[in-house]
Amino acid sequence: MQRSQEIKDFIREHQALFWYSPEDKCETVSDELLVETILNYGTMAAVLQLFKVMGIKNVAKVFYGMTGRKAKNIYPEIHNYFNLYFKKYAF
Repeated sequence: MQRSQEIKDFIREHQALFWYSPEDKCETVSDELLVETILNYGTMAAVLQLFKVMGIKNVAKVFYGMTGRKAKNIYPEIHNYFNLYFKKYAF
């Protein structure tokens, strides 16, 4: 998967949230993991920055495309909030 430099810079800037990934592998996290981590643990500033670098519609597409275990990794209150948010602002 080829990532834009802007997304790589974003991941590096928030590298502390990806503490479980080796430093040299951080930039290769999947879009699902990136969205899940930022929505669950990032600040609102980080979330808005994610919307800027990925695009809110793309983030919403990834969010709604998560199924099974991945979807359940998002906290219920976070899932509810962004479900409502994306329905209002992304579509």
